Amino acid sequence: MRILFIALAALFLVSCSNSNPEQEMKLSGNVKGLKKGTLLLQKIEDSLLVSVDSVAIEGDPNFTFVEEISSPEVYYLYLRLKDGTLREDRIPFFAEPGEIIINTSLKKFGDDYIIRGSKNEEALDDYKKLMQRFADRNLDLIKEEFTAQKSENDSLLKAIKRKRTTALSSKYLATVNFALNHKDKEVAPYLLLTEIYDANVKYLDTVYTSLIPQVKDSKYGTLLESYISERKSMKDSL
Repeated sequence: MRILFIALAALFLVSCSNSNPEQEMKLSGNVKGLKKGTLLLQKIEDSLLVSVDSVAIEGDPNFTFVEEISSPEVYYLYLRLKDGTLREDRIPFFAEPGEIIINTSLKKFGDDYIIRGSKNEEALDDYKKLMQRFADRNLDLIKEEFTAQKSENDSLLKAIKRKRTTALSSKYLATVNFALNHKDKEVAPYLLLTEIYDANVKYLDTVYTSLIPQVKDSKYGTLLESYISERKSMKDSL
């Protein structure tokens, strides 16, 4: 029995020594109105969304997670209610080492929340605000196109389609410029992989080349490098 205790103690010490405090994310927050349920911390592994940790809520809506983040990436906060049902919405956020705070409510979980502490998340929020302008412009053009179709105005339809093509190109270029201006953050390769993956490979390559070494070696930086190599190989084989 004593030998077993010593072995377990040694195993615990080894596991503690392997953890790196500099890579720890301390995620905390509050789900207003939540009395009982389970919060799930999730991320994508091998194209599958998996739960990496969970916290049971029993009366106190405050929660805390401590997770080692080897490379900044998008995580998700998910909610299972006391009766076992899962909320449809998740809260996505850019996880990174350090303290991150997420405040939301049971009523608007997944729709209305505040995230603080993540530099990549702050940059991603700025990008979303920038993209809203293009979304609004595209919506206006769709309305114009619908009106032109009703009036069977072919010349106007062609003009509107040209405007939509120009607007899409502007959106892609804006994303490239945003990534270049944030080459020191993992959000840069993430945006290329998720928002403009079908852009001309030369633009993707330009951004990748500009990334600082730390970001190139990150999860999304490595994925971007592989994706660019794959695109180039496909082009050469044609």
